[in-house]
Amino acid sequence: MTDSLIHVQPDPDRHAEFYSGVAFKRGIAWIVDTIFVTLIVALVAIVTALTALFILPLVWLAVGFLYRWITLSGNSATWGMRLMSIHFLDRYGQRFDAATAFLHTLGYSLSMAFVLPQILSVALMIISRRGQGLTDLVLGSVAINRAA
Repeated sequence: MTDSLIHVQPDPDRHAEFYSGVAFKRGIAWIVDTIFVTLIVALVAIVTALTALFILPLVWLAVGFLYRWITLSGNSATWGMRLMSIHFLDRYGQRFDAATAFLHTLGYSLSMAFVLPQILSVALMIISRRGQGLTDLVLGSVAINRAA
């Protein structure tokens, strides 16, 4: 690894402003993103003359996965996260690339598929020093305030 790739994430003790209110903002961003995904799924249903309703859970899963992966790949934040002025950094303090965004989206999707991992993830976001969820801990990523 070259020196130009070695970066660190903000320290939560010395730079608390990067993490201030992020768990709450992530919750609001999740609601906004859910609304965006719902609107996209509704559009898909209309465009397919409502035949998508026969496989609605699959359409919802695919649209949600693609929405999250594409938006995280582009600017390291979903549209809801951008609205709340937060974004992700990888373990090296860099914005997500497409591969990291894919892995984060996969981890998010798997944790959403089961109740206990999702409860654990939300609890970790609230109590951990860096506000990391389960997928963040596995990948070493953090969500921070953009304006900090």
